[in-house]
Amino acid sequence: MTLGFNTLAIHAGAEPDPATGARQVPIYQTTAYVFRDADHAAKLFNLQEVGYIYSRLTNPTVAALANRVAALEGGAGAVCCSSGHAAQIMALFPLMQPGTNVVASNKLYGGTIQQFNNTIRKFGWSAKLVDFDDPKAIAAAIDDNTRALFCETICNPGGAVSDLDAIARVANQHGLPLIVDNTTATPFLCRPIEHGATLVVHSATKYLTGNGTVTGGVVVDSGKFDWSASGNFPSLAAPEPAYHGLNFHAALGAMAFTFHSIAVGLRDLGMTMNPQGAHYTLMGIETLPLRMERHVQNAQAVAEWLEADPRVDFVTYPGLKSSPYHNLAKMIVPGGAGALFTFAVKGGYDACVKLVDHLKLFSHVANLGDTRSLVIHSASTTHRQLSDEQRAAAGASSNVVRLSIGIEDVRDIIADLDQALTAATA
Repeated sequence: MTLGFNTLAIHAGAEPDPATGARQVPIYQTTAYVFRDADHAAKLFNLQEVGYIYSRLTNPTVAALANRVAALEGGAGAVCCSSGHAAQIMALFPLMQPGTNVVASNKLYGGTIQQFNNTIRKFGWSAKLVDFDDPKAIAAAIDDNTRALFCETICNPGGAVSDLDAIARVANQHGLPLIVDNTTATPFLCRPIEHGATLVVHSATKYLTGNGTVTGGVVVDSGKFDWSASGNFPSLAAPEPAYHGLNFHAALGAMAFTFHSIAVGLRDLGMTMNPQGAHYTLMGIETLPLRMERHVQNAQAVAEWLEADPRVDFVTYPGLKSSPYHNLAKMIVPGGAGALFTFAVKGGYDACVKLVDHLKLFSHVANLGDTRSLVIHSASTTHRQLSDEQRAAAGASSNVVRLSIGIEDVRDIIADLDQALTAATA
């Protein structure tokens, strides 16, 4: 029987605990697991049998979350880790070697641009940031050392929507995996694998958990990419010296990426999700469909109100007919354009700062995807380390404020924005 999204959000990856009958997934707060005998231990380490060895690698609570997110995204498998940023490194780790590069959108979250521009260079990797609205620009940036394409479904903070189908065609033409950060859309609004993505990453900190309690990341593998088609992915399709010469793709097929990420990635990088965090995220996902419906409904109403206000220069929400991404959003996120967008306040930088300081219902935090409405001035915070040109490309210019619209009564959200705009533009 094929289960619907709402049902999967509650049931996928979880069965009653076989030892106690517990209905909710227990928090398995343990470091290690007793082997039945020496042969059992050997089979686990040889990946001949699936089971638990050590909680840096796998944990039953964390595994339940991985299986649930994989089911929601329509993937073959998934691996959970300590944060969204960790998920990005985990996604790239099996694909990259020193001297290789990733071609990425220039509209990414500022922290990702920083990670790609600077931090990954310490691994000998590099990134080329280009306009992903232009498939020709993407193709032109690809060279013999490119190992992946990377974009966001709905870009943070500016709300640009990526044409995943067109980007996937470029990736396929060049034999490259497409990695899509689906944090802001969630699988409720978009399942990137259905649009041609190879890997999907999430900051589970955001909408999946939904209540601002934990940090976490997830990488979902479609299981559809042929890692052996070229010689570009030796960690997956050649004898892996980091795991006694095992050829992961030959041995594990569609689960090669997932098992490599656990057996080598989590083992050696150690970016493990803790079981209590996984438990909170599992509980959050149970209400994901209900929350996303309200997030989208509220965001649409707030964006329309802001666009009509004379104190506002523009609003970037893709659900507005004025957005250049409006028609594309109908194809990529037909259930709604998410709840994250920016708007420009007349009066520029100073007016934005005043607005943030006068908001009362909104929380001024460096987060998004909470049940609460959140605000931040990206140019002075999350995107502060970028140049003016990079901030403009990412949709984080000094005159814009980023909103993450929560699930409160929409009239209260609008009233708070109204009084703050009055103070900011007086």
